[in-house]
Order: sequence, then C-alpha cells, then structure tokens
Amino acid sequence: MTKWLNTLVESINTFLWSYILIGLLILLGIYFTIKTNFVQFRYFREMFRLLSEQTDSKNNEEGISSFQAFCISAASRIGTGNMAGVALAIAIGGPGSVFWMWIIALIGSSSSFVESTLGQIYKVKDGDEFRGGPAYYIEKALNKRWLGIIFSILITISFGFVFNSVQSNTIASAFQQAFGIKTSITGLILVVLSGLIIFGGVKRIANVSSVIVPIMALIYVGLSIFIMIKNITLIPEMIKMIFANAFGINQAVGGTLGGIMLQGIKRGLFSNEAGMGSVPNAAAAADTSHPVKQGLIQTLGVFTDTLLVCSATAFIILLSGVHKNPGDLTGIQLTQAAVSSQVGSWGNSFVAISIFLFAFSSIIGNYYYGETNIEFIKSNKSILFIYRIIVLCMVMLGSIAELSTVWNMADLFMGLMAVINLVVIAKLGPIVYESLKDYTRQREEGKNPVFKASSIPGLKNVDFWKEKN
Repeated sequence: MTKWLNTLVESINTFLWSYILIGLLILLGIYFTIKTNFVQFRYFREMFRLLSEQTDSKNNEEGISSFQAFCISAASRIGTGNMAGVALAIAIGGPGSVFWMWIIALIGSSSSFVESTLGQIYKVKDGDEFRGGPAYYIEKALNKRWLGIIFSILITISFGFVFNSVQSNTIASAFQQAFGIKTSITGLILVVLSGLIIFGGVKRIANVSSVIVPIMALIYVGLSIFIMIKNITLIPEMIKMIFANAFGINQAVGGTLGGIMLQGIKRGLFSNEAGMGSVPNAAAAADTSHPVKQGLIQTLGVFTDTLLVCSATAFIILLSGVHKNPGDLTGIQLTQAAVSSQVGSWGNSFVAISIFLFAFSSIIGNYYYGETNIEFIKSNKSILFIYRIIVLCMVMLGSIAELSTVWNMADLFMGLMAVINLVVIAKLGPIVYESLKDYTRQREEGKNPVFKASSIPGLKNVDFWKEKN
C-alpha cells in the first residue's frame, strides 16, 4: 500500500513540477522583479535597517516586532531543507543543482516581497495579535472565501502535518546516526518539547525562534567558512564544477539538464519558501507602520536561507567529495559524513545537534502557519486544541516513517499550495507596486513611511490600515 501510494505521489509530482511549477516560478519571479524595478537588489541595505525596528504599538503589547516576524519565518525556512534537502539535491541532481537554488532565490525573492506585502496589507486584528496570509488576501481582495478555505486546508496539512513529519524524520535520522538513539525515543522527546511551545501562543513561538535561529545560523555558517578556508585551494574547482554541471556539461547523477534544474528548484523552494504562500502568515503577524517593510524583511529571509545557509551545506558537501561515492548515505546522513570528513568524528554530533535546533524551530514555525489558517476557517478553541494534538502525533509519526514517502508528500502539497498562491499574487501584484511607490516616495521625503489605505486607488476590504488605525 505504501509503495503504491509513493509511486502515485511521485507521478503527480513529476507532472506538477516539470510542466507547471518551474515555469510559473521562473516567469513570475522575472515578472515581479521587473515590475518592482528590481526591488530585491535596490533595497538590500534597507532590509538590514528595518530589522532593528521595534513594534509600533505602545509598550510592544500588540503584534510582534519585525525581527521576531523575520525569525518565525526563518524558523520555518531554516531547517531540513538547508541540510538534508541540499544534500538530497546534490545526490540526485549533482553539483549543478546548487546553481539553480541560487537562481530561484535571486529571482524568487521578488515573489516573496509581493506575497509578504500583501499579507501585511490584508492582515486582521485578533485580540493583541495580528493574523493574515494568502487565505486572508484571497478572501478580501478576490472575494473568494471558498478558495481561501482550500488554501488554508492545504497549508495546514502541508506545514502542520507533512512538513513537520519531514522535520522530525530528519532529526530522528541524524540522532540515530550520531548517537545510536532509537528514532521512536527521539520522536517522544520532540513531542514533549513541541507541546510546551505550541500551547504557549505566537509570542512564545516568536521568543523561542528569535533566540534559536540567529545563534545556530551563525555557528553553522561559521563552520562552513572554516571548512572553506581549510580547502581554499579547492574552491575555484568547486565553483567551476557547479557552473559546468548546471548547464548539463559533465553531468553527475540525474543525467539531464531538466533533472538538475528540477532538483535545484524543488529543494530551493522547499528551503526558502519564496512564492509558496507560507511566509505571508508570519509577515502579517508583525506590527509595522508600512506593509512594504515586512515585504523587504521577508525578502532578506530568502537571501539568508538560500544564499547563506543552503550554500554553507553545499560547499561543505562538495569540498569534502563525499557526494561522488555516497553509497547508502542520503539526506542528512550525507551532510553528517561530509562534516565529519573535514573536522573529525565530532562532526556527526555537531550536525545532529544543529539539525535538531534548526528543525525544532521549523516545527514550531510550521505549526504557527497552520494555526493562523485554522483561525481563518473557524475560530474555535476546541478545533485548535485538536489541531495541536494532531501536529504532535505527526511529529511522532514522522520520526519513524520512511524518508522517501515523507519527502514526496512534502513536494506534492508544497506544489499545490504554490500554484494557488502564485496565480493569486500575480493578479494582486498592482496593489503591491502602488504600495512600493508610496513607500519610496515617503522615504525620499525623509519620512518614516506610514501606510494609509486611501493612498492606494481602489484598495478595498482592508481592515487595519484605515485612517483611524
């Protein structure tokens, strides 16, 4: 039964990714880049300045800060995709897949800007918190609540259930390889720790994420820099290998240019989530004076995830050479073998602990995306409690499931989500372009930009940005 299901999912994924998503991601990424006048490059310095902004409410009682919203989205982004996903892409598609990860990050970051800005524009107030995301802007801007509900169901299943299974699967595999701990025991520990956080609400999630994510990202990137310095004479050859393989020259495992592109783009999207429709849920939670600010901050998140953390894993693997003869190693175990070959046996433990912290933060970030969308469908404490219990069950199940099945399900639901969101943000793009012009005008006047719904012609059904707020 499992084998049959896995074959069916693989067939659907091949069609969805090969004939629909790759084209949508690249074409819309280029389109948004041109329509926003290359916003992801023009405002690169501005992104860092905005990270330090505090919430705009008095005493920080409403919403969360821009930095905390960045960390929630980074918590979801920086996880198995950066360590296990990159290794999987290289093992299947060869070194050239790294190049296509970079391309989808550079192009796709404009999609992240558009969707995150929309998430802020159409956010709603929920007590002392803000909620928003694709389901909200689908309902308010397009007046299609039914489509918003479909998206909410997809993202809840994808992130709350399937993606969290991927995270726990990778953690359990890493701990079994490094410490010989049974996957079931690791699963139980994850269930307990996850339960303590997710029953505490968005502010607890934000606080935990804002501590774990920056520290571990810096340590992990620091290790990759050490390995690069150690192998500095091999770096030119590594770069040459990435570019040569990217265009089908001297191809590695995977055989065709299409296969190499497919692996790079799939794993790149799984990691940075640009255009998928997940990040706007975190962007909407921030208390900020102008929606474009969160659009820019979440764009920086794409660069941080792919160009920094994913590249760190790729360089470690390629410089070590373990990808040439991986044997039975795949996913996180390939990354562990690469690190250990460079720093000694403690590398296994280091990667296991790193992936635990990265993937654990992803579990709580992913959980939040599902919670926001359940609240969209129906605000009910009993339903939310049931959702939390199912999330914990899926964390446990993921830790003992077969890797290929889990990853294939993740690809399927991610693809379906991305198709809906990309079509929607393409239609709503003009609202973002006008918002960006408004932001740019105020910045050129030396002001701290403040958004008003009346500044955008024809903007309707916006709850929070009316003049009284």
